[in-house]
Amino acid sequence: MSEFDHEHSPDAITSRLAAVKHNYIRDWIYGGIDGAVTTFAVVSGVAGAELSTTIVLILGFSNLVADGFSMAASNFLGTRAEIDDYRRLEKIEYRHIEQFPEGEREEVRQIYAEKGFEGDDLENAVELITSDNERWVKTMLAEEYGLPSEIRSPIKAAFATFAAFCICGLVPLVPYLFTVKNAFPIACAATGITFFLIGSVKSRWSTSSWIRNATETLAVGAAAAVLAYAAGVLLKGIAD
Repeated sequence: MSEFDHEHSPDAITSRLAAVKHNYIRDWIYGGIDGAVTTFAVVSGVAGAELSTTIVLILGFSNLVADGFSMAASNFLGTRAEIDDYRRLEKIEYRHIEQFPEGEREEVRQIYAEKGFEGDDLENAVELITSDNERWVKTMLAEEYGLPSEIRSPIKAAFATFAAFCICGLVPLVPYLFTVKNAFPIACAATGITFFLIGSVKSRWSTSSWIRNATETLAVGAAAAVLAYAAGVLLKGIAD
């Protein structure tokens, strides 16, 4: 059975629908890619400038903590803003239902008419939806504003971003932590593998092949590294 196939017995459907929750894979991938890119860019820039291992570690860990926290905080505040907007629109819809019930019923009627409902089926759908204010408001939020039925947790979104950023961002620094010879080539290889793995995981939620997703992610990371390395070489030349 492929990932697109599943059982359609009543019990299986009930279990599957009950298990549908928000996932935070977007936050993990976003944090992981940015962590690997930004930290490896620092390592590449310092390597291009031929600075010491101590400088690599100082700049790398400073970036890892500060930028990781910044991304997590931004994701937290952005998700909180989405929740605030959801609550604002929810209050507006409750007020409209109270003050203009017939107008709101007409909105529901037109929404479902566009979906192909007509005649008694349309009126029955309108009556069913508008017979419960909570269901009515959720319908309007979804159909009129395109909002999800459930809102994401800002804390979980922020944690996912920060954890992924730190885990993937640490990879380019590991060879320097252990003062390995040829640390930069090893960091390049390890970070390239990290990009490739992130892209492969991302394909789990994509219609594109895993090799395409992995290659695209690797290409983004490689481009950032080349630019940072070139900047380091350029600045070293200017300083000299």
